[in-house]
Amino acid sequence: MDIAVDKQRIIGFIWQHILLLLSLFLLALGVAICIRSSLGSSVISALPYSFTLAGEDGLVPQLTLGMYTNILNVLLVLGQIIVLRKNFNPIQLLQLFIGVVFGVLIDLSIIMTTVLITSNIMVQLLEMVAGSSIMALGVAMEIRCASITMPGEGLPAALSKLTGKPFANMKINVDLCLVLSAIISMFIFFGTWRWNIVGVGTLFAAIYCGMAVKFINKRLDWFDRLLGYQPGFRRYFFGLAQYLQTRLHK
Repeated sequence: MDIAVDKQRIIGFIWQHILLLLSLFLLALGVAICIRSSLGSSVISALPYSFTLAGEDGLVPQLTLGMYTNILNVLLVLGQIIVLRKNFNPIQLLQLFIGVVFGVLIDLSIIMTTVLITSNIMVQLLEMVAGSSIMALGVAMEIRCASITMPGEGLPAALSKLTGKPFANMKINVDLCLVLSAIISMFIFFGTWRWNIVGVGTLFAAIYCGMAVKFINKRLDWFDRLLGYQPGFRRYFFGLAQYLQTRLHK
């Protein structure tokens, strides 16, 4: 009986993290679409995007957006360790793994959205709204998965725990610091404001995503049912093995 329960837990854990991967992909896709709008990147990607463009100009090491996002995620986790010290739960180091996966998905999404590059302002506005909406859906689904948080939410949570102030307030403060850092880096690297890094799209995403997440959260019953679904992985793998065996013997 215990073996059956453990089996269900393992299957549930795998399924939960498959859905987490889906939510991270949607979040990364939303980030990429916002960048393709050229109206300003999202808050979490503004600083890495500044470094990525600087790398293309030979001002810093030429790394992908996903790689610079990984570096930022490492710094955010280090920030949590410094803030919480002995109270930092080592399990939260898994944020680094989630961050790496997110970085890979961002690079994949950037490649996928190359066709969206345009100078048509109406299309750019549509991309800005679409990207922000997809990001909001990804965030809402990620929260529902109730797994390891993203580093971008981990640091505000740590600051909230330390100060006793609401998470939402700390999240705003951290986001403001990230945007300010992106602005400073722009002037250091390029000597001018780059609207494709921090622009109207950045402000729109920062305000709109929070409201959209609240709206979507009330309409995720379908995702809750999906989380509760118990897929028969063993049956699927057995069926795949049978199919491959049949093909090989033809």
